[in-house]
Amino acid sequence: MSLTLDTYRLLGRSGLRVSPLALGTATFGTEWGWGAEQDEARKLFELYVERGGNFIDTASTYTNGSSERMLGEFTRDHRENLVLATKYTTLRRPGDPNSGGAHRKSLFASVETSLRQLNTDYLDLLFLHVWDFTTPVEEILRGLDDLVRHGKVLYVAMSNAPAWEISRMQAIADLRGWSPLVALQIEYSLINRGGERDLIPMARAMGLGVTPYSPLGGGVLSGKYSRADLTAPSTDSGESNRKSFNANLGMVTEHTLAIADTVREVAAEVEHTPAQVALAWTLQNPGVTAPVIGARTPEQLEGNLGALEVDLTADQLARLDKVSAIDLGYPHDLLASDHIRTVTTGELKIETRR
Repeated sequence: MSLTLDTYRLLGRSGLRVSPLALGTATFGTEWGWGAEQDEARKLFELYVERGGNFIDTASTYTNGSSERMLGEFTRDHRENLVLATKYTTLRRPGDPNSGGAHRKSLFASVETSLRQLNTDYLDLLFLHVWDFTTPVEEILRGLDDLVRHGKVLYVAMSNAPAWEISRMQAIADLRGWSPLVALQIEYSLINRGGERDLIPMARAMGLGVTPYSPLGGGVLSGKYSRADLTAPSTDSGESNRKSFNANLGMVTEHTLAIADTVREVAAEVEHTPAQVALAWTLQNPGVTAPVIGARTPEQLEGNLGALEVDLTADQLARLDKVSAIDLGYPHDLLASDHIRTVTTGELKIETRR
């Protein structure tokens, strides 16, 4: 594979060029009990940019706004060289029902907040962060399109939403001449391949570049967890808080630890770290544009960037696929069955080029 951060990829159906690994900045700030102080966060940012990286991912409420505020300072001399992506919908003021959600008031207020915190006149990419099941899709799409027409946002995207809603929105945007969706951010890794059922195929068909978050499964695939973490009590340390957070999300189980064991085995064979192997597996998926990587120290970031140099054999990929395989569910398993192939094509050989 042997990629570099300046081997740029097109983001979905747009002409926007982005690095194959995006720098996630939810670790910029310590307000959530873990993360990097400002000086350390600056080192992370500078390391990424110096290596040719241009794709920065944040959100209006990451570390209570500290992430965007730090980036507003760090990007001052690099703004035009960077693709800044942020998100809206998460609650910005507890107790104020309109400070969160996908609706127009929340959208415009959140974007203005992000513009101030990021110290910029425009956002390169704006994601709807979390689907709220209450706002009409036409209201969302028209609001996003208005922001593009006003020059405050260049491209729009979706995250954490049902595939059928996103495909419906893309069709409406195309029919009405509104700004199309160009990217999709989902959780995706060897321990969570649920996106393969509908979201990633939908994104490929609809022209959305996929930028997975948590490609290391909250750190489980980096090898930092063991069977002891299945029952270990939490402490007040930042690392323990993060581990408890991931355990409560269901990321630390016998099944995910078994996947991590196979990742470690492959890592020993290719003489790279488990984290690099897990990231390399995600990078080789043709439906993925740029996984979002996070780090608390420059050493962690250097390690993650090393994934660009990992080459996995067909046998190694097959082993990783097998241990992490999921049930695709109906109708996917039915349509892929030998019975359906027999009754639809028989012995015919039909070559597809899509």
